[in-house]
Amino acid sequence: MSQPHLSTHDAPIIVLGEYRFRDLDRDGKISPFEDWRRPPEERAADLVSRMTLDDKAGAMMHSTLAGIGSPIGRSTRGYDLAATRHEILDLNITSFITRLVVSPRMMAEQNNAVQEIAEHGRFGIPVTISSDPRNHFEHVDGAGNMSAGYSQWPETLGFAALRDPAIVRRFADIARQEYRATGIHQALSPQADLFTEPRWARGAGTFGANPDLVGRMVGAYVEGFQGGRNGLSRDGVLTVVKHWVGYGATPNGWDGHNYYGRFAKVDDRSFGLHVRPFEAAFKVKVAGLMPTYSIVRGATVNGRKAEEVGGGFNRLLLTDLLRGRYGYQGIVLSDWNITLDCTEACTDPKVPQPASAIAMPWGVEHLSPLARYAKGINAGIDQFGGVDEPGRIVEAVRRGLVTEKRIDASVRRILISKFEMGLFEDPFVDPERADRIVGNTAFQALADQAQAQAQVLLKNSRGMLPMRSAAKVWLHGVDPREAQHFGLVVVGRPEQADFALVRISTPFEVLHPNHFFGSRQNEGRLDFRPGNADFDLVRSIAGKTRVVLSLFADRPAVLTRIAPMADAILVNFGVSDGALLKVVTGRERAKGRLPFEMPSSMAAVEGQDPAMPDDSIDPLYRFGAGLELPVRRRPRCSNDPIASGRRAPNRKSPDSARTAGAPRTPRFMPCRPRRSP
Repeated sequence: MSQPHLSTHDAPIIVLGEYRFRDLDRDGKISPFEDWRRPPEERAADLVSRMTLDDKAGAMMHSTLAGIGSPIGRSTRGYDLAATRHEILDLNITSFITRLVVSPRMMAEQNNAVQEIAEHGRFGIPVTISSDPRNHFEHVDGAGNMSAGYSQWPETLGFAALRDPAIVRRFADIARQEYRATGIHQALSPQADLFTEPRWARGAGTFGANPDLVGRMVGAYVEGFQGGRNGLSRDGVLTVVKHWVGYGATPNGWDGHNYYGRFAKVDDRSFGLHVRPFEAAFKVKVAGLMPTYSIVRGATVNGRKAEEVGGGFNRLLLTDLLRGRYGYQGIVLSDWNITLDCTEACTDPKVPQPASAIAMPWGVEHLSPLARYAKGINAGIDQFGGVDEPGRIVEAVRRGLVTEKRIDASVRRILISKFEMGLFEDPFVDPERADRIVGNTAFQALADQAQAQAQVLLKNSRGMLPMRSAAKVWLHGVDPREAQHFGLVVVGRPEQADFALVRISTPFEVLHPNHFFGSRQNEGRLDFRPGNADFDLVRSIAGKTRVVLSLFADRPAVLTRIAPMADAILVNFGVSDGALLKVVTGRERAKGRLPFEMPSSMAAVEGQDPAMPDDSIDPLYRFGAGLELPVRRRPRCSNDPIASGRRAPNRKSPDSARTAGAPRTPRFMPCRPRRSP
């Protein structure tokens, strides 16, 4: 057995022969929980036996690292360390979410400061620091984070468009390295939810609507983040697959963060489809799982109908199905704020709902907070997200609502993950290394390639794309300097251009402007129609020049009215201007296929079953639609591996929207090595 690396700021080191150990309880002896030679399960059992009920209750909280000047932790200035010290040393909390938006170096420094506080606790229990996704384009307060130096990849829908688990695994491995370099140990992702309701606001964080495709992507994601197929590795990131189960089957697309979206609806036919993607995560021993907020109506297990309560309170789903049928052994972490009271400012806000009024106790609104904690624990919750009320759990045990034996089982699972990741030996990170590793040139080059290739070519009339060099272009939503970098000539009016390159987004409405999440989420209609700014813009230029549309599809757009006005349509799931222009000019190949269908009308959207994948009547583009786009012709040679004949091109898939196909890829001799412009 080899000596692991030890990092310490204040805890003493005990030397025993050739080995060294951190003396976290400062008793001058190597206690079993301090002995890295022992298995994690044995170390966790020893530490649980030493902990008081107050210690254990603190371990079952997953609080928020307070940010300077931010009630929900989203700060560019760092943590409020005085508030953090109180939560760690007085409330015994050792798991937190970070929402800082700072440089990688500062993130590492700030997380080290948190671990230094934890080192002064009675047992020196290191803090597990979690994060919502940080490597994509979209962010919604309470559901995602801005990139802030981390490599930037397409949304997970983009990975689903590429259909390649190896690319997902590579992304997750890179994100794993970036997380650990900055002191983040837990990923509150991926979403294994099915995007079966096309109006749903959180679909961009899924892998689409097809259960088998979603399962393959989820398995690869977990494997890459956790560091292997056999569970959580020492240098892995504890991955929390979510949201168990049926979250995406939401009528009207209303999201479960909101009181008006608290219900999902399934039946015996559809429920099994929503369970299926999670099975792939179980096969690679995912270490964490988060239940849905939603009350899943219609779910049955072994012939028994699930109680109409949120997923975090549903014993049939968490204990009977999850731990019973599937034998799941990891941590069950509740989604945020499920034990708090949902007041009128939460159910029916007359003015914008403040963060302090966020609560999701769906189906148990009538219970007291104490009773909600007890019901959640007895249902199967190990840790409660977004709260810092360990006293509630202590009271629940003392009143006989929960047994201490049940508490011990949860705390053991939480501690095992800390031991598996080596946090008891090495909780600190090197800020200089974080600066070198996170978002480095090699990582971002792979991310840029994924952004470009994940685009889906839906239309390419008369082989319009790729465009030739020196073509004149009119731009909307694209940086002119980027276009010039790719050899295009930017002009001021559409009629002067050979083509227009126009970025548009899937239409949406703000239907609940006073709800905290509803005001931040894209809801409602999906169709382009007069009065929509993007539609009106495209209509105004369509007769003046050829039009290339770049559509950001966070939800499946209804393109029936706008598609005839475009000569080419590229769908993206998060793409930089540079990655977009690589495809437009033929320097990169769009390889994506739609991860969901695109309906033909809003009537078709309203008539489909929110729980069933891709079931609208006569969709304009079906699941899997996409054309093959060739690389740009070069006069003598090509450094593209496909165009030069070093790799065979993919077979062209049929065009489900009956648009013209792409021309055959030419072959060239490879160019001599040259410097990139």
